[in-house]
Amino acid sequence: MVCWSSTKLMNICIAALCKGQRLEKAEAVLIDGIRLGVLPDVVTYNTLIGAYCRFVSIDAGYSIIHRMREAGINPDVISFNSLIACATRKCLLSRSLDLFEEMVQIGIIPDACSYNNLMHCFFKLGKPDEANRVFQDILNRNFSPCSATFNIMINGLCKNGYTNNALMLFRNLQRHGFVPHITTYNILINGLCKARRLGTARRILKELGESGHRPNAITYSTILKCCFRSRQFELGLEVLSEMRSEGYMFDGFGYCTAIAAMVKTGRMIEANECMNQMMKNGIIPDLVTYNTLINLYCKERKFDDAFKLLDEIEKRGMECDKYTHTIIIDGLCKSGYVEEAQRHLDYMNSMGFGYNLVAFNCIIDGLCKAGYIDHAMKLFKSMEIKDSFTYTSLMHNLCKARRFRCASKLMLSCLKGGIDVLKSTRRAVLDGLRHSGFVSEARKLQSKIRLARLLR
Repeated sequence: MVCWSSTKLMNICIAALCKGQRLEKAEAVLIDGIRLGVLPDVVTYNTLIGAYCRFVSIDAGYSIIHRMREAGINPDVISFNSLIACATRKCLLSRSLDLFEEMVQIGIIPDACSYNNLMHCFFKLGKPDEANRVFQDILNRNFSPCSATFNIMINGLCKNGYTNNALMLFRNLQRHGFVPHITTYNILINGLCKARRLGTARRILKELGESGHRPNAITYSTILKCCFRSRQFELGLEVLSEMRSEGYMFDGFGYCTAIAAMVKTGRMIEANECMNQMMKNGIIPDLVTYNTLINLYCKERKFDDAFKLLDEIEKRGMECDKYTHTIIIDGLCKSGYVEEAQRHLDYMNSMGFGYNLVAFNCIIDGLCKAGYIDHAMKLFKSMEIKDSFTYTSLMHNLCKARRFRCASKLMLSCLKGGIDVLKSTRRAVLDGLRHSGFVSEARKLQSKIRLARLLR
């Protein structure tokens, strides 16, 4: 006699194989079980539906419903929830609605998870009004919404640009006795940060601490990144200090963000300390981390250390990208080592990196600042591709050298090629021509600028 525990054991085996994406083996276990008289139940088929939806397709998952009915087993709410969740992940709204309607028609009562999936799908497709109607339907049907329901609503409202509504919902839920967990706080803080409402995010963070919950690394990292992106570096460093005092560690990306912000604000000592701390914590640098560290060394003019990092990247079996070498070229140019920068550009070309417009722009600017404008002009003429920055940088430096007529000719070629030039650069060239006595040339250039505007 085959007992119930045999079916349970078979289900455990099938679930393990499905988790490892070994669906053929899972099917083989099911067939062998039936041959031995171990009959599958609704859990067996629900496991297969979930796996086929995740790893194959929604149609493959739906085909299991037919197999269930052939075996005399009726699908339940979990069966349809798995299918609706799959349709939601793929943003198939009409399919989600059809599955929901089919479930209701065959007498299966949707649960909170069913409605949550529908809400999530509406939000993903930018339909917050429809999602809100589903939310109201949950309340009207006297369901007990779980924290996942509220999290989906708050997250969806934030992502669709309704941060105020998300905050109002959060407050309204609190007034009705909802005690938010750390996940809810993190969702709201993330939404506020993305809406650049840093002050409100900080207040929610303070409220989180007062509620008895401890902010976690995700909470701090979210606010920290927002501070640095908003260029509020001082506030970001305060959050960093608070985070350290609470004993939280960054991941590699967090350290890179902090180091980059410190470099931008000229806090080289703190940047070095942060870099050493990262190494002590055993974080294995990726290419982004190495690029950040190389940038730090170039800012401090520690080029030997920067080149040592290049060797270390190769030893770890990683490959530098264009950005890595461009950081070094830019650092060399800004430090006045233009010849070394050109040699490094030649090295890049020999390594097969292809044309690097940003590196050329850095060298042209470096040559001009070092007083080698004729050399810069020669390099400019030899360039295969030029962008607005190439022209703007060269014109700006020509004006500094009081070579206004040369800058004027360059601007005319920009106008002919439809290349945008900064307003400040246009003004510098025109004012320079006038003050140098080339009034008629300034007048002709201005009329051509106006004509180019009209033609656009």
